[in-house]
Amino acid sequence: MKLLLTSSGISNASIHDALVDLLGKPIAESSALIVPTGIYPFPNGSRMAWGAISGTASSPFAELGWKSLGVLELTALTSIQEESWVPMLRETDVLYVWGGNVLYLRYWMERSGLADLLPSLHDLVYVGCSAGSIVTTPYNCDAESNLRFVPSGSEMALAAERALGLVDFPLCVHLGERNSLAEIEAWAAGVPVPTYAIDDETAIKVTNGSVEVISEGHWKLLNPTWEPSL
Repeated sequence: MKLLLTSSGISNASIHDALVDLLGKPIAESSALIVPTGIYPFPNGSRMAWGAISGTASSPFAELGWKSLGVLELTALTSIQEESWVPMLRETDVLYVWGGNVLYLRYWMERSGLADLLPSLHDLVYVGCSAGSIVTTPYNCDAESNLRFVPSGSEMALAAERALGLVDFPLCVHLGERNSLAEIEAWAAGVPVPTYAIDDETAIKVTNGSVEVISEGHWKLLNPTWEPSL
């Protein structure tokens, strides 16, 4: 699996070119699926989900001119047979996992079986947007805010600080937009590995374990000050 982890979708020409490079063919010859699931816990989440699907959201993706485009709704997958969605996913070029609540998104990625399936999809390009990017990392930098939208007593609240760990680095998004560098630095100081902070014009490209920053904006790699207790 190849990854393009963005803060705000395919927001500039450099990120667009990185996507085409990962695909190895034009977008007009490629198929994609959108996962809108993470946005539902937020007020007006269903309207925002439609924005991503219809290509009217502020994070560009659906409107890029795909050969085919579909929706993979994670909350539906536990109630249908795998034969109805797994073959489609295996044949898809790009899985675009949109933003929202990292905690809710991680829960449904795990419960649906998608999280276990992803590492076996070697030809798939995983494109994350905001929460869809953070969820691939070892840690959920948005855990504190995410918990405000979890129903009381829900098992989703367990291990809120954890994400899927598909990559080995933490990632904080919307640098300078929703999150200040000082806020991100304070969070990054408490994790044991370096953290990428990226703005909406930046993405992290991951191919065969190789990490490359693609940017027309601002980003920073933050080294931890955390030390394990003896």
